[in-house]
Amino acid sequence: MTEENLKGVARIRQEFLVCSLKHIAVGTPNEDLVHDSELEEQGGTKKVKLENGEAVKKRGQNKNRPQTARQEKSQKLCPTLMNVAEDETPKHCVHGEKCQFEHNIKKYLQDKPSDLPGSCYVYRTYGRCPKGATCRFGSEHLTPEGRNIVNKDIWNPEWTAAKNFLSNDLMISLRKKKYDLRKSEDLVKEQQKKSKVGDIKSQDMEDGTEANVGPVSDEDLIRIRNEEKRKIDWKGKLYLAPLTTVGNLPFRRICKKFGADITCGEMAVAENLLNGGKQEWALVRRHESEDIFGVQICGNNPYLLTKCAQMLEENISMDFLDINCGCPIDMFYEKGAGSGLMTREKPLTAAVECMSKVLSCPLTVKMRTGVQSDKNIAHKLIPKLKGYDVSLFTVHGRSREQRYTKLADWDYIEECAKVANPIPLFGNGDVLSYEDYNAGLSSGNVSGVMMARGALIKPWIFQEIKEQRHIDMPAQERLDILKDYADYGLEHWGSDSQGVETTRRFMLEWISFLHRYIPFGVLEVTPQKINDRPPPYKGRNELETLMASGNYEDWIKLSEMVLGPVPSGFAFLPKHKANAWK
Repeated sequence: MTEENLKGVARIRQEFLVCSLKHIAVGTPNEDLVHDSELEEQGGTKKVKLENGEAVKKRGQNKNRPQTARQEKSQKLCPTLMNVAEDETPKHCVHGEKCQFEHNIKKYLQDKPSDLPGSCYVYRTYGRCPKGATCRFGSEHLTPEGRNIVNKDIWNPEWTAAKNFLSNDLMISLRKKKYDLRKSEDLVKEQQKKSKVGDIKSQDMEDGTEANVGPVSDEDLIRIRNEEKRKIDWKGKLYLAPLTTVGNLPFRRICKKFGADITCGEMAVAENLLNGGKQEWALVRRHESEDIFGVQICGNNPYLLTKCAQMLEENISMDFLDINCGCPIDMFYEKGAGSGLMTREKPLTAAVECMSKVLSCPLTVKMRTGVQSDKNIAHKLIPKLKGYDVSLFTVHGRSREQRYTKLADWDYIEECAKVANPIPLFGNGDVLSYEDYNAGLSSGNVSGVMMARGALIKPWIFQEIKEQRHIDMPAQERLDILKDYADYGLEHWGSDSQGVETTRRFMLEWISFLHRYIPFGVLEVTPQKINDRPPPYKGRNELETLMASGNYEDWIKLSEMVLGPVPSGFAFLPKHKANAWK
């Protein structure tokens, strides 16, 4: 095949190919659907070219994917009996005879599935497993009577590795609409008054008439001044993008181990946070290893965003708050949130202005080049936001319409960086090697790079960039990374049956990206480009071949190597149809 025909195909050394290059069917370099800092709902249709001229359509998400199997309450142990140490008395169950959970712990232990292979990471690390009798590795820390064994040499009941839990009192206050958000409401009202009379005041000044002078307003009194805000030195730091679904706390811990400087939680919907939604609050959870940690929120109006900023400022630990102006999902865009905010200049500027006044931490803004493919607007928005204490801009070098059908436009990112100066601007898109990273910073105007898909494909990219070298990561070491992820997942989601399967499903979603890594020693042309897909190839050993498979049934095999066998009836489909084949 000619070089032109091989466009979009990674060049593999001949001895690893399982078929001749002339038999490769080549589609577009980006024929698969991938999700970056905002996991998108692909509404369009992709056509993959075949040699016979026919086309197979791949449509967006598998929306009716099988869910994690849930036990009936009668099969679950009552929480009052779950985590009871040998020297403790079980708490009284307030539901009494009406309790739907199992209270016969001996029967529960008899019916409980056999333990999975391995030891309990949580007990081994912290000295006590909160899942107690329900832990799938419980034989290590349970008495025959189902009491929890505590290693008092390392157990500290006052300490936790994670922060930003939703307390019961706060949840009730938010759900009953009793949380005091008048500060934010007053700020937005004052801002809207100012914007309405702004043109008149400007005209008065042009005519030489002195503007009205009066007492200091409440808005001036409650504002957190810029000199009082915490500062972050952004320049040159390696930033892991907020990644919906796959950018969870366990994955961020993996990236921190490999050198990520900045991490950010998954996009959280401001309205759901203000309503005290437990699932949404799980997205702002922070691990102690995340020394520079941000929260990203999505909303469509200044009232919602400012109130959410105030509530988070007063209740959680975060180093910065990011406004999502890039999410392309229809359900958000059509409501004017995500990338829809980029087309609504007044609500966006009002939100940025008011949020800055309630935050003691830096406020950042993440956006795309624009909405339409042929109309970039980020460079026009950035100057209008610069005056409102924005600490950092991030630009993903694609529009909403483009999604991943074209390479990121780093020339335009460079243009935006010049406009943003002296405020730092990070670029985002298509970085999979230290050469890609260096190219993005070569002009000196872009302050840093946000890693998204590159980190999913090879989380050690942070180490490669810092050491300015390629790492040929062996298959066994990549399997060890999955083992670490499993440990972190069991700590985060729980080591009971439900926690194990939740960890497994998120691991499988991650493997839908991780399998795309092509070992450096297998490549004929280096470095690997993020949008190039390899022809069928075999690895240097059996495990490497398995880890390169795009068949999600092989991914399940990998999960079983670290989490034990899947339960009866287990089924999995990747979130995006084009992410795997069967």
